[in-house]
Amino acid sequence: MPPSPNCTSPYISVVIPVYGSELILESLTQQLHDVMTENNWTYEIVYVCDRSPDKSWGVIQKLKTKFDAVRALLLRKNAGQHNALIAGLNYARGQVTITMDDDLQHSPADIPLLVETLEAGSDLVYAKFRSRKHPAWKIAGSKVNDLAARMLIKKPADLYLSPFRAFRATIREQVTKYTGPFVYIDGLLLASTAEIASVEVDHHERLAGSSFYGFKKSISLWLKMATSFSVAPLRLTSLVGLVVALIGFLFAIILMIERITSDQLPTGWASLIVTVLIIGGIQLLALGVIGEYVGRVLLTLNGRPQYIVGESLGFDSPTNDSTTQCE
Repeated sequence: MPPSPNCTSPYISVVIPVYGSELILESLTQQLHDVMTENNWTYEIVYVCDRSPDKSWGVIQKLKTKFDAVRALLLRKNAGQHNALIAGLNYARGQVTITMDDDLQHSPADIPLLVETLEAGSDLVYAKFRSRKHPAWKIAGSKVNDLAARMLIKKPADLYLSPFRAFRATIREQVTKYTGPFVYIDGLLLASTAEIASVEVDHHERLAGSSFYGFKKSISLWLKMATSFSVAPLRLTSLVGLVVALIGFLFAIILMIERITSDQLPTGWASLIVTVLIIGGIQLLALGVIGEYVGRVLLTLNGRPQYIVGESLGFDSPTNDSTTQCE
């Protein structure tokens, strides 16, 4: 369970899911520390080790001895990026929450720009990258995801949904009220406020290693958005079914006319088989979409957890140099 609220809270909480980043974490932590110190901000860094296959948890434990602001969770099972994020958000205490990746493709030096924009009156600020250092397939997939988000969750057309974001504590509180097992952070954020802004920043090369976020995880994330935050797929299958039914009635009328006006009808009509296959495929697609919704409802009703914390580090004894007394 997250710690009980207390009368101390840092100004900034940086929440970072960790997976396969043992070679990067020390540099990331040092850069975050430098930025926070330079701006005279009280802060905490909440690392959520999503059952990383490398030695990331051991590195985090060592970092805790050097940086008092480091706090961390070790999940018992890999939960996925967005589920790991909501785990960190449940434990974060800052007045401003920053989320970012663990690979230093998001520069800590850009955090002041996000915070400045947030302080200007927005509730939520996204980083928009001038150019992305991702493979071509991932960039193309993001464009498809962007279009789907505009259709399914009413995302503003000019907004890029980046994992590098800043938002107020009140927005974090709304997001963490969600208890379903299929977490899509951007869907929850967009449902919490209309005061959204974006700022342009640079996207950097990964400091070390290679990304573990592949095509399969991208599809899984898209399904979360499509089936957990919208009924549009169900409506689409209904529309497709209606169109196919109308085409079927049209063919029936054509056949009746041919039967009346012609003595012979072609036997073994190949298009009949094609029609049957098309209709059967659409029926299976519709059943698959319905089954996806029903399955998610079942798992939610059965109380499938968003994440399971195995170990925690630094949450029982907050330090004075990383927190300020509440007014």
